[in-house]
Amino acid sequence: TFQSHRHLQKEAQAQHNNSEFTEEQKKTIGKIATCLELQSAALQSTQSQEEFKPEDPKKLEAILKNILTYNKEFPFDVQPVPLRRILAPGEEENLEFEEDEEEGGAGAGSPDSFPLEFPRLPRLPLEPGMTLLTIRIEKIGLKDAGQCIDPYITVSIKDLNGIDLTPMQDTPVASRKEDTYIHFNVDIELQKHVEKLIKGAALFFELKHYKPKKRFTSTKCFAFMEMDEIKPGSIVIELYKKPTDFKRNKLQLLTKKLLYFHLHQTLHKE
Repeated sequence: TFQSHRHLQKEAQAQHNNSEFTEEQKKTIGKIATCLELQSAALQSTQSQEEFKPEDPKKLEAILKNILTYNKEFPFDVQPVPLRRILAPGEEENLEFEEDEEEGGAGAGSPDSFPLEFPRLPRLPLEPGMTLLTIRIEKIGLKDAGQCIDPYITVSIKDLNGIDLTPMQDTPVASRKEDTYIHFNVDIELQKHVEKLIKGAALFFELKHYKPKKRFTSTKCFAFMEMDEIKPGSIVIELYKKPTDFKRNKLQLLTKKLLYFHLHQTLHKE
């Protein structure tokens, strides 16, 4: 199931960060993580996936449990991923004491690509009388946009209690950065028909970036869009200070400057 898979993914991450392992063992753990990434995408996708069969997690779990003595050839043809720490909501507040402004040094030796936690998903099939939404994430305005390392955005739909209503999705790392803008130009397909979204639901966009000093990925700021804002065309929404407030009751604007999150919405009907 998806839950046991997430547990295995976290275990691989924890083991990879353990310095007692040899490089070879770390490589094997990295390969397990790659398999889990691919499997995660398969579990959340409606298309049939050839690469992984349901019994595969058992093989991976067995290798992970016996990592110290495992010396056979890895059963899947994959490359190990460079694992990074991605923190759970609330976890990072305990680790971050200094403000982001103190951190300089953009591009400080981070790998070009790293596994995003939540893959982008394909558009759902159209249903009679129902509407689907594609959101193009165009750009985000920040005063220190050029300083952000490997910025990407996690998109989710939450109810008023902060509970997920659809699978979360990550954009790829930004395509371009300039002084005050980070450009994405990426489409995200909403994984629910608009008519089926409950009252009070909202779409959240969390900007995440890598902090080399602390070696983890942190949320920088967030924005959200409520259901009455779903309409075709361009929309500009305000940015708020972290931590992400999914319940929307303690919102603090990120800045008084005129910097916003730029989106474009396309509605699809049969």
